[in-house]
Amino acid sequence: MADAPRTTPPASAATESAATDDSPLVVADSLSKVYPGARSGLRRRPPVRAVEDVSLAVKRGETLALVGESGCGKTTTGRLLLRLEEPSGGTVHYAGLDVGRLRGQGRRAFRRRAQIIFQDPFGSLNPRLTVGSALREVLAVHSLARGSAAEARTGELLELVGLDASAARRYPHEFSGGQRQRIGVARALAVEPEFIVADEPVSALDVSVQAQVLNLFQDLQRRLDLTYLFVAHDLAAVRQVSDRVAVMYMGRIIELASAEELYGHPLHPYTRALLDAVPTLRRAGRRLPLAGEAAGAASLEGGCPFYPRCPRSDKDEECRAAVPALDLKRPGHYARCVKVGPR
Repeated sequence: MADAPRTTPPASAATESAATDDSPLVVADSLSKVYPGARSGLRRRPPVRAVEDVSLAVKRGETLALVGESGCGKTTTGRLLLRLEEPSGGTVHYAGLDVGRLRGQGRRAFRRRAQIIFQDPFGSLNPRLTVGSALREVLAVHSLARGSAAEARTGELLELVGLDASAARRYPHEFSGGQRQRIGVARALAVEPEFIVADEPVSALDVSVQAQVLNLFQDLQRRLDLTYLFVAHDLAAVRQVSDRVAVMYMGRIIELASAEELYGHPLHPYTRALLDAVPTLRRAGRRLPLAGEAAGAASLEGGCPFYPRCPRSDKDEECRAAVPALDLKRPGHYARCVKVGPR
């Protein structure tokens, strides 16, 4: 795939080899999600295209980071991969199986293999249940353990995420934000999953606590051979934990590369602007300005969605003519920009 002068999005090639041992664990092909517009009086607002033609593949044992501004479709994409949202178009394959066709026991088995860690650790926990009750409930629903076996497994899970087994007797409000996020991780791990969507798991935490939770994610990945889709807007955090990074803008993947390649050689002007906006990652040289908001580009039809904010477009008609394809620009490095040529 990386040797072709021009290529379709990486997920397309991955689908063809879904049965091989080294194939990706999760493959999304041309995913889209359209929400109907809200009604205002007698009028209905235009539909919201939250995700548009997203194709990506998550390799076994890797962390693929999905980054971008708030409202760009990151969380919706993660939920589509887990079938917590039904796509308006496209498919998701998990270990070669079409997730959209799973029913009954097949769907139940998929729920065990793929889990999510939510952004708000407090909002995702039932305040009326002790931590132990919440974890035992998961074990009971999936018929994994009951009685004394469930008690023992609950203690193991809490110790696995760096908490004492005695925490099982306490309620969510008795813990700090970082501790609650660890409990959320323990709940996701209770069913022994292979794939976890981590939806902004450290955005609500203090910086010092963020580092502890990120270290926990990396340690668990090594010990349990987990595969992550790490949804975030914090590029500093993404750099620490990710193997590859997909940058999203207005529902589309606009750049995809290894973390080392993307941070060292960002190609899309939006990616460069995001990196320039993070003080710890700011590079020497001229910074690319980024004016306006993504919502301001919603009225653009047919052209590059980033065109109204792009410092490189110079009112170029080529940028307005059509949405650029996600093309190979460097080995393993894809970008959706006509101003960047292959190297």
